[in-house]
Amino acid sequence: MQTPRQLILGSSSKPRQALLQRLQLPFEIAAPDVDETPLPNETPSELVYRLAEIKARAVALKYPDALIITADQVGVLDNQILGKPLTHKNAIKQLQQASGKRMQFFIGLCLLDARNQTQQIALETFDVLYRKLTPDQIQRYLKKEQPLECAGSCKAEGLGIALIEEFQGKDFSALIGLPLIRLVSMLEAAGLSPLA
Repeated sequence: MQTPRQLILGSSSKPRQALLQRLQLPFEIAAPDVDETPLPNETPSELVYRLAEIKARAVALKYPDALIITADQVGVLDNQILGKPLTHKNAIKQLQQASGKRMQFFIGLCLLDARNQTQQIALETFDVLYRKLTPDQIQRYLKKEQPLECAGSCKAEGLGIALIEEFQGKDFSALIGLPLIRLVSMLEAAGLSPLA
């Protein structure tokens, strides 16, 4: 009998961990330490592809026989890339900019088979139309949610839903940070089906 492959989620994100648990596959967590700064003239899709891949390769150094899942996400508003705000001040600025506007989120997903160094990589997009937000609404939201590690300052799986007028996309889990529909197909191609 073949030993099941070790599955690693290369992320310290609690929402990504919660999403992956939905597939009911045992997995471990290894947070990659990579510089997420965009390169000069890098497009949003190039950025999330690159970061998803380098995160997976960083984790593979520690887990050379595992299947490794990584993802990266950025928001784009008025042709400007918005990553994690990291500070309260940046989160206020991002939400003021987003108020009443449509933001497109780009999500890069990578499944790396560290054993043979083959990878599957994909891009998902998701559009979010923000409500017109008052300064008081922004402050109350940030005080309650503190989404400093969320691209575009929107924690849609939590209170961030109150900021949103409309969603457009194929897979809501992509907006939260881990596109499960695409991931299931990748896992099946790698011989690990959640329904096996």
